[in-house]
Amino acid sequence: MNTAKPPVIAIRNLHKAYGSLEVLKGVDITAPAGHVVSLIGSSGSGKSTLLRCANLLEDSQQGDIVFDGEPVKWKGEGLHRRPADHAQMIRIRTNLSMVFQQFNLWAHMTILQNVMEAPLTVLKRDRAEVADAARRYLDKVGIGDKADAYPAQLSGGQQQRAAIARALCMEPKALLFDEPTSALDPELEQEVVRVIKALAEEGRTMLIVTHDMRMAHDVSDHVVFLHQGLIEEQGAPADIFSNPQTDRLRGFLSASVPA
Repeated sequence: MNTAKPPVIAIRNLHKAYGSLEVLKGVDITAPAGHVVSLIGSSGSGKSTLLRCANLLEDSQQGDIVFDGEPVKWKGEGLHRRPADHAQMIRIRTNLSMVFQQFNLWAHMTILQNVMEAPLTVLKRDRAEVADAARRYLDKVGIGDKADAYPAQLSGGQQQRAAIARALCMEPKALLFDEPTSALDPELEQEVVRVIKALAEEGRTMLIVTHDMRMAHDVSDHVVFLHQGLIEEQGAPADIFSNPQTDRLRGFLSASVPA
């Protein structure tokens, strides 16, 4: 890796509150180009909130978010802090494609139309080029034969793979996954895990919130364990899963990993 290249995502001292409820209490996260960073922790630890703040879907109250070396510009302070540059916000969001837990596909559009929609409307790309790219990404995730089907005609695993193809079609600099397998039955979950592993092997930059410890172990370069809005422990997967240093992480892993 070229060490002179800035990380795709760098978050420093991030704070996020909903009224009096402080969800993130000063978190630092770095995702270098080509690396996979997984966020693990109990429900309510702040994982998904952190992901949404990174993508500017949520406004944070304090701290820095730097995308590909470019700091986000802010106006206001505390609960009134907002991104100051709308064009910058849109540019960053389009380069950080997010895959949600519940797929969020348009029910009235075919799978191909779902994948094409954002590149056409947001990026204003050529329709023929987008169609070619969309079919290529649907093939990549293993559902090229479902291009003309509607979301209701697909299994949950197929719908999530369509959502991943949609994210890829934006040609982002990083992919953000928010619990991509938690809404799926175990057999359908593995379809999605295989796709995510293949993307990791390609060297895609990814930030993944997951409850799947096996996937986090297998695909990650770095694992972050969040507890009550703070980083309790972080490190390489081998260290986090085989040699946890804190009682909280040991307890979390013993409850998360089947015997």
